[in-house]
Amino acid sequence: MEPLVDSWGRAIESLRVSVTDKCNFRCTYCMPAEGLEWLPKREVLSFEEIERLVRVLARMGVREVRLTGGEPLVRRDLPELVRMLAAVPGVEDLSLTTNGVLLDRLAGPLVAAGLKRINVSLDSLSHVRFTELTRRDALDQVLRGLEEAEHYPELRPIKVNCVALKGFTEEEVPALAELARRKPYVVRFIEFMPLDADEVWREDRVLTGAEIRALIEERWPLVELPAAQSSTARRFRFADGAGEIGFVNPVSEPFCSACDRIRLTADGQLRTCLFSRREWDLKGPLRAGASDEELERHIRFAVRHKELKHRISDPGFVRASRSMSQIGG
Repeated sequence: MEPLVDSWGRAIESLRVSVTDKCNFRCTYCMPAEGLEWLPKREVLSFEEIERLVRVLARMGVREVRLTGGEPLVRRDLPELVRMLAAVPGVEDLSLTTNGVLLDRLAGPLVAAGLKRINVSLDSLSHVRFTELTRRDALDQVLRGLEEAEHYPELRPIKVNCVALKGFTEEEVPALAELARRKPYVVRFIEFMPLDADEVWREDRVLTGAEIRALIEERWPLVELPAAQSSTARRFRFADGAGEIGFVNPVSEPFCSACDRIRLTADGQLRTCLFSRREWDLKGPLRAGASDEELERHIRFAVRHKELKHRISDPGFVRASRSMSQIGG
């Protein structure tokens, strides 16, 4: 079958699938303290609907699928969806992004179902500061989840993601870098993006990857590692070989020119960029009885309209039409 290529010549090989907009955290850089109405259950794609869309996309060359939310582990019976997607021909890499709070009891079932990799969000190793940022006192549960994930060598790499906020994360950098040195985790710092529901993002609140790297190298020199052209992260190992660090810099060093990703929201909308102002409905045709060929035509039409870049730092930048929890991380 003809590969899935956008109008800029980029082959689409990676799909982010949001399985729910619900979350059991209220992180300040993502969600408001209260409010934010959840999707009605009938509007959320079923496992069978997700599996069918992934199967159609896999035939077009999508080989990497990442499950996101909200918080994906709050979706009931999620290991069953993992089992279904792991069996789809063409899906070579099946991963999940989670806040980790339910991982201590779900890591085993997820691995048994076919999960290959996991990303765990962790912005602070201080109980007080963790609670301040997430609005939940759950650091111990997250750390237990990470320790449980370590028991499964099939689940590698284990990535720990920290959203970098100026005036907050500087204090967290030494402890998180030390975590990468003593644990089998790749700690990654992700620049704060304008996807928060409260719309408080400003460019001067972004702590850049270069600034964090400089803080780390005050103590531990780093050596850059090669990465795939479509990789979102710049990878570094500690010069003494003890651990790996990553930097995801969508604001200071956009990687749009090699972007191979599209996103499927929990309510069945295809987004061709995290910052899209437009979405393409797949749930409607799917539930109206569209054939696989018709779904393929809908998808190809949407991908032909994939944006060249997100334009965060450009004059006149307009925020995405939904917040991160509603889009899928």
